[in-house]
Amino acid sequence: MIIDILWLIGSLVVILLGCELFTNGIEWTGKKLQLSEGLVGSVLAAVGTALPETLIPIIAIIFSNNTESVQVGIGAIAGAPFMLSTLAFFVSGIAVVIYAFMKKRDSELKINSKVITTDLLFFLISYSIAIGVSFLHIRLVNIIVACLLTLSYGYYLWLTLQHEGVISHELDVLHFSRNIPTPRLRIIGVQVLAGLAFIVIGAHFFVDSLIDTAKIFSISPLILSLILTPVATELPEKMNSVIWLGKGRDTMAIGNITGAMVFQGSFPVAFGMAFTPWDISHSTMASAVLAIISSAYFYIMLKKNGALHFRDLLFGGIAYAGFIIYVFFING
Repeated sequence: MIIDILWLIGSLVVILLGCELFTNGIEWTGKKLQLSEGLVGSVLAAVGTALPETLIPIIAIIFSNNTESVQVGIGAIAGAPFMLSTLAFFVSGIAVVIYAFMKKRDSELKINSKVITTDLLFFLISYSIAIGVSFLHIRLVNIIVACLLTLSYGYYLWLTLQHEGVISHELDVLHFSRNIPTPRLRIIGVQVLAGLAFIVIGAHFFVDSLIDTAKIFSISPLILSLILTPVATELPEKMNSVIWLGKGRDTMAIGNITGAMVFQGSFPVAFGMAFTPWDISHSTMASAVLAIISSAYFYIMLKKNGALHFRDLLFGGIAYAGFIIYVFFING
């Protein structure tokens, strides 16, 4: 038991180290390439951290011949946007509360509302259409919509490139080149890849250790599959957002989440629609509906107030709690 707990703590340390290397490197990448904070957070950071885990359900679907595995793959594809739009926002809200209590920042997030509203709107439209199409059970429609979702992400990238405002704040020294004020791009690239590798490796051991620890304490498989495993697979990557919130890089922090939502609601969903029957189970449908509700709430708050407060972010926790209540007490 002690060894499993030590592995759990050790893997978390590896994840945090990877996140620090990655966020530091990705900021320098944006600075060197003169990219906007929105593009750095919503595309570079979001896709960079989401891509490795996105490949898991896709590979499972490609090499699986049984219906049960395909259904699990569909659940994983739909589960990522749900976790991002609920727990990732909730954890960010908690992080803001802690940082504000430590007097490191304000409780209100200073973000580029245009960047984040664009992300949320794209996600709401694309993901709602994808979930709605699942009721039709028409193969040709699934393929057409899958193609449109893929093309829409290309349009989203084009819009994100139009955002103004390059990174102008003072950056921390690059960890892989601490003695050089202006590091070379290839050194920055090496650090970004190293950070991503630490995140992936740390998350892998974190999941395994969490499962072993849960078994030791006789935690039920249902709780493990619904609560612990999703937290272990999704949230370690979003530690990037927690780190950025502590440094006041709010647009990149929230864009890291919303940009990942757009990506997860486009490519993996399009793959699922094109290469599976796209039959969605009741539990998966519940998670999808709650993801849409949670995202719509953040969109409305942002459009209404022009900013997000930590109280807004905590709504994600309410949405996730609603899913747990549904599974345990309604779906049985």
